[in-house]
Amino acid sequence: MDLEDKFRDLKAWREGAHMPHVYYGDPSEDFSLQLIHTLADAGADMIEFGIPFSDPTADGATFQAACDRALKNGMTPTKCIEGIKKLRTSGVALPIIVTTYYNIPYVTGLETFMRKIKAAGAQAIIVPNLPIEEARDLLNEGNKQGIHVILQATPTTTGDRLQRIADAASGFLYVINVEGVTGARKQLTDSTLTLIQRVKPHTNVPVLAGFGISTREQAAAAVSVGADGVIVGSAYAKIYEKNLQNPEENLPDVARLAQQIKRGCIEGYTQRR
Repeated sequence: MDLEDKFRDLKAWREGAHMPHVYYGDPSEDFSLQLIHTLADAGADMIEFGIPFSDPTADGATFQAACDRALKNGMTPTKCIEGIKKLRTSGVALPIIVTTYYNIPYVTGLETFMRKIKAAGAQAIIVPNLPIEEARDLLNEGNKQGIHVILQATPTTTGDRLQRIADAASGFLYVINVEGVTGARKQLTDSTLTLIQRVKPHTNVPVLAGFGISTREQAAAAVSVGADGVIVGSAYAKIYEKNLQNPEENLPDVARLAQQIKRGCIEGYTQRR
């Protein structure tokens, strides 16, 4: 299913989207496959599929550790792309959004990389360390290959720059709620909600809020002020990293949190004015 179709359905159902972020290969490839299936079965609407990188500058301690574990276990970009194929052949039909630091597609070659993830079954790509000013080549390749290039807006994005980002946005626009790096936080700040409200009038594509969301209440708050969904990552890694020898034992807790987040995404719609 393409992103546009998914968001169209969610809007008709009056539901916010829930997109979990998973770094593939942490702590093992087999576990990542189980984790993604668990999240899909628990109500995820799309999957952010992270390719582990040695210097994930936008990520906090939880995801830095996840990348480190995956890389030490031999995970590579090629294995990750094969992992997308495995998910498709095993029945995962949700949109898959690949997250990668720019170094990886740049070294591979943008055309080759985008063609490979498209063939594997991905619908979009997020590159956290690629600013709009340097994104033209990737945007052009995305248009050629039919891969949405997801752009990001932050609290420090100026009005003119925000409009430039919004004009180029495809698939959805990723609102980074807090200044800094990824990681679960206890509450959403007023500035987060203000940022969502500030971004919405600038774009016709859906707006998803991420960085720091980890509870049903936070998901509901973000959707209630206009976000079309939320992105949750570190909160899931924190659950399974409690038992890295047997992370499968914590999958029921992962499923419970995913169900709660999705419930918040639905509740947020009912709270809109």
